[in-house]
Amino acid sequence: MKKVALFLLLALPFVTMAQNKIKETQVPKSVLIALDKKYDSYKVKTWYQSPGQYIAEFSTDGQNGRAFFTHNGDWQYSSFPTRQEDCPTAMNRYFVDNYPGYRIKSIDYVEQMDGDVYYRMMIVKTGVGYTPNELIFDPRGRLQKSNAPDPDAVKREFYTLNNPDDDDIDDEHLRNLKSNKGGKRPAPVEDTPMTFGIDTTAAIVAHFNKLNPSTKVTSGPQWVNRAQAQVVAYYTNRQEVEMEEVYDVATESHIMQGKVLDKNHYTAAIVKYLQQKFKGEKYKIERMIVYTFDSKWRVDGKKPKPYTYVVVSQKVPGLGNKLKYTRMEFDASGNFTNLLAQPLDINDIGARD
Repeated sequence: MKKVALFLLLALPFVTMAQNKIKETQVPKSVLIALDKKYDSYKVKTWYQSPGQYIAEFSTDGQNGRAFFTHNGDWQYSSFPTRQEDCPTAMNRYFVDNYPGYRIKSIDYVEQMDGDVYYRMMIVKTGVGYTPNELIFDPRGRLQKSNAPDPDAVKREFYTLNNPDDDDIDDEHLRNLKSNKGGKRPAPVEDTPMTFGIDTTAAIVAHFNKLNPSTKVTSGPQWVNRAQAQVVAYYTNRQEVEMEEVYDVATESHIMQGKVLDKNHYTAAIVKYLQQKFKGEKYKIERMIVYTFDSKWRVDGKKPKPYTYVVVSQKVPGLGNKLKYTRMEFDASGNFTNLLAQPLDINDIGARD
């Protein structure tokens, strides 16, 4: 995909311009011919004209959309409003994982004159007066371009606003938000674990079966999609240890293995960190998982180091027994490294007491 050219082209056509409704008799013949060449079967509902551009609001193959043409009759692109549930799993996962406190304003499937096709998601921060941001995804749901805020900054802000007892905030912007000087703190909400469709392949399944033959597996695998076009096999081995195998759907390659630790083997440094972080609060460690990367997996030419993933649950004041979850990552030494947005799926949650 031609990422730079694609995004620059998007910048102009999607800007809101004055559009005047016109009759078909006012549309140049060259534009009508171009529409006939592009779509075999269609029905135009309304024609519009804007500076240097003609726009057909039409339907084809049961889909409503808009086709954009230059005044010379050259087709530029067409866009079709799309429901979130009809979008690739990886695309929805990326939004859920990286933009807590935001909502989806619109999604369009776009066909472009150079042959590119992609999804254009417009998101906006919940509240009044916020400017929408644009995320561009390829047909498999992988992010290609974005002018949205940095996901890590979004998650830090969301976490801070929803943890009013945290006093160790270095960022002035977050301190102002927390004290209500920069905005109103969102009302508490329950984090609901989400489930998504399965997007695995025969090659991935074959690799899993070779790595974990049936003689080594007592239950599973349960296949679940994960963010960034990944798929995970959850299973239990012969030692009754809960395990995960994570794969890249695009390359059909094995990324890493996860081992769920039991309470007696929690990392001491992490337990100590959580005791200090949630001092005076009631919390429960739902999951502590140690991930080790495949020997062949590389990021920027290097094999990533092992890390530990932790999910902590707490009851939300004002919501009865409902829970919120805090997801965190720690390095191999048990040092905190990253804060994530919310549970990936139902497997992030341990057995309820």
